[in-house]
Amino acid sequence: MPLSSSQILFFSTLMLGTLLSISSSSWFGAWMGLELNLLSFIPLISSKNNQYSSEAALKYFLIQALGSSIIIMSASFMMSSSELATTLFTVALLLKAGAAPFHFWFPSVMEGLQWNQVIILMTIQKIAPLSLLSYLLYSNTLYIVPAAIITSALVGAIGGINQTFLRKIMAYSSINHMAWMMSAILISETNWLLYFSFYCLISSSVAILFNYQDVFHISHIVNHTPHSSHMKILTFTSLLSLGGLPPFTGFIPKWIIIQEMVSSHMFITLAILLASALLTLFYYLRVAMTALTISSPKTKWSTKSTISSYMTPSMIYMNIFGLLAPSLFTIIL
Repeated sequence: MPLSSSQILFFSTLMLGTLLSISSSSWFGAWMGLELNLLSFIPLISSKNNQYSSEAALKYFLIQALGSSIIIMSASFMMSSSELATTLFTVALLLKAGAAPFHFWFPSVMEGLQWNQVIILMTIQKIAPLSLLSYLLYSNTLYIVPAAIITSALVGAIGGINQTFLRKIMAYSSINHMAWMMSAILISETNWLLYFSFYCLISSSVAILFNYQDVFHISHIVNHTPHSSHMKILTFTSLLSLGGLPPFTGFIPKWIIIQEMVSSHMFITLAILLASALLTLFYYLRVAMTALTISSPKTKWSTKSTISSYMTPSMIYMNIFGLLAPSLFTIIL
């Protein structure tokens, strides 16, 4: 579906707000960027024809406005108590990014969006809060971020187990990946950018596949199309890659983060992250195995039957690239 001129305008200002926020030399400029980003995203997700998107837009606006008001409040404490100000700023950024324990809005907002809007919320909307969080990480906030890492890992893993709606599964998956990204931020900015780049590519590929198949529930995947075999295999490999199963692409950033965390002696946090990764793989496998092992005749609402010729090779390459990694590293070394 081609974008309208207003959508192109709002998407441009959304990207401008993100760039302003991460490149600003002052916290006021960063706050302005976050507000521009928020006010550009609301028109992209609200729709007159869909009551769920209007509800999601309202929830998103209220939560982000709360985060912005906490940032303003933290600025008022900056002169009297810098520790309290930094703590409040960190809490506001975690709320805006959708990290646990401030994650309650995230799955319900995701549930009201279309897949292209889900991609923006899972990827672009996390850039500014996480970048600002990486600027804040010194001694005053070190007790908050590890707690958020552990909570996000557990909530993202356990919360997705009982879900049957694919958007909620992707939401809890995103919360779990937030734990890995915050761990990468604690180690170095390079590791965080690497992990975030891989996460954006793989989660976008999964959402694009779901959007192409027009599925929103596990049962929809079972009921899909005469060309289901290669689509199901493609979805299967993409989900395993998102879960970080070796030797798929999603394992590469996790492998690097695991090595760095071992070098930094972050063993307890790493153990929790690995345990949570196993649980996320369980619910990815549940989606994928259901699709592969249960077959159902084509139903009336399954109207899409062929996949674009350019999409299949690009998705396969994106998620199978990890198979080439050992040989590439051997060549480089």
